[in-house]
Amino acid sequence: MQTINLTIDKNPVVVNKGITILEAAVGMGIKIPTLCHMKLDDLNIENRPGGCRVCVVEVEGRRNLAPACCTEVHEGMEINTHSIRAISARRTVVELILSDHPADCLICAKSGQCELQDMAHQLGLREIHYKGEQSTYRKDTSPAIIRDVDKCIMCRRCEMMCNEVQTVGVLSAINRGFNSVVATAFEMNLDHSACTYCGQCVAVCPTGALTEVDETGKVIRALSDPSKTVIVQTAPAVRAALGEEFGMEAGTLVTGKLVAALRRLGFDHVFDTDFAADLTIMEEGTELLGRLNKFLEGDKEVKLPILTSCCPAWVKFFEHQFPDMKEIPSTARSPQQMFGSIAKTYFADKLEIKREDLVVVSIMPCVAKKYERGRDEFKVNGNPDVDHVLTTRELAALIKLSNIDFNSLSNEDFDNPLGESTGAGVIFGTTGGVIEAAVRTAYEIHTGKELPRLDFEELRGMEGLRKATIDFNGLPINIGIAHGLGNARKLLEDIQSGKSEFHAIEIMSCPGGCIGGGGQPYHHGNAEIIKKRQVAIYQEDKNKAIRKSHENPHIVKLYEEFLGEPLSEKAHHLLHTEYFDRTKK
Repeated sequence: MQTINLTIDKNPVVVNKGITILEAAVGMGIKIPTLCHMKLDDLNIENRPGGCRVCVVEVEGRRNLAPACCTEVHEGMEINTHSIRAISARRTVVELILSDHPADCLICAKSGQCELQDMAHQLGLREIHYKGEQSTYRKDTSPAIIRDVDKCIMCRRCEMMCNEVQTVGVLSAINRGFNSVVATAFEMNLDHSACTYCGQCVAVCPTGALTEVDETGKVIRALSDPSKTVIVQTAPAVRAALGEEFGMEAGTLVTGKLVAALRRLGFDHVFDTDFAADLTIMEEGTELLGRLNKFLEGDKEVKLPILTSCCPAWVKFFEHQFPDMKEIPSTARSPQQMFGSIAKTYFADKLEIKREDLVVVSIMPCVAKKYERGRDEFKVNGNPDVDHVLTTRELAALIKLSNIDFNSLSNEDFDNPLGESTGAGVIFGTTGGVIEAAVRTAYEIHTGKELPRLDFEELRGMEGLRKATIDFNGLPINIGIAHGLGNARKLLEDIQSGKSEFHAIEIMSCPGGCIGGGGQPYHHGNAEIIKKRQVAIYQEDKNKAIRKSHENPHIVKLYEEFLGEPLSEKAHHLLHTEYFDRTKK
């Protein structure tokens, strides 16, 4: 690659041609403040509109200040990143933003995690000199996400995630001048739009303009009600990220401490969603083999490729965007919903209590799980299979509120029978994990032989689109993997056009899969954090004594005592679902 010479803060440097001033400065260890810029190299995500003007720097020979995030370097350029002129301009810009921003930091959901708040502190702002009218908008509360548009600073990160990365197209800049804001078309409610509730807009929003619906109060009330038995399930990705909220290195596994903390919060039983992930594999894997066998027998009506169905944001995406393909995904419910269904039938029977007296709480890395639990098909006479969902962030806040010293907790084990899981259940938390778990079981059921290896490296990685062929003892199975809904769209369009070569496809809506979910601790644009969480997931898998879902003894017992066999009538009723055309009004 061609290089050029320039000077930054009086230090000569050689950099690649075509990069920005900001990138060149970062390479030298110089921190230039930004609000609108965000870059995740490994996930091919970058937002650099140059709109906020907080990153302005002084360039020798240039009359005006240059936005570092979108100004390319050139040969001989002399840059001063922290001149008095640049600092003064940054202070003025942030003061102007604050002059049209609510001053309710004490009760804002993003307080302590707000990049605008941090920026004001870094710049030493103690007074706002610009007074005037503040723009006001109505607050929009959906089943999963709250839009408080008064706090929007027009950084347009959410717009980039929604349109370019996820290709959902719900958020965009509307209006002009003082009234301009990022919002939905015609200011419609999110729950009237094609929003998937993936939460990636929440994950990148620098202020409190976009936050999740907080159900912490409802969980506290349930735990305080002596007439209720309150149980909790925790998703695999949570254990790889929760420690970050307590000062631990990204990717630190905190499974045992997580269980201990949940017990101290007062939950009657602490279970693992990984158990339900193993159950999902039994149903989804059997469904995959059933379709493959029909295909091999010459059935031209069989729906292939089969698509995984564990991600509620992905489900809502195809219901809105590809309703003509709603017969292709597996009908298996997500692990969260399988767990809730089994808990309020099988486990409630064991406890000899009514389903209405059993409260199921989920700890999820995902904002869309809040929406999923409220879908009508997951209710019995109005009573939901899963009652409340807390994100990883919300759980961390509850632990801190309860004065639990998380770091000093001793490791504890999940309760049984819904707490025993395998390594296959754990890897559901990362892109490629669901299909790898399915392969481990489907191979052995199909061939009757033991797998020669358990780690399918060809299914792993962080590329947005991946493909691999797995040999099922002479039967080649073509597998596709996508994370990020924009990548999923490409695979779906190939299916529509008849170009798809795959027998099975795994799709996760969030970059990196659940480890990069919208409810995880904020990574603030650091892709290394997501990669470290992935490493932790695979390490947890290796630590497991059992690594194949069909060998989970409690899953075997569940089928023997209650379900019969995979895809039985009872299993279909409790563990499967249907999809809907969301384009119909």
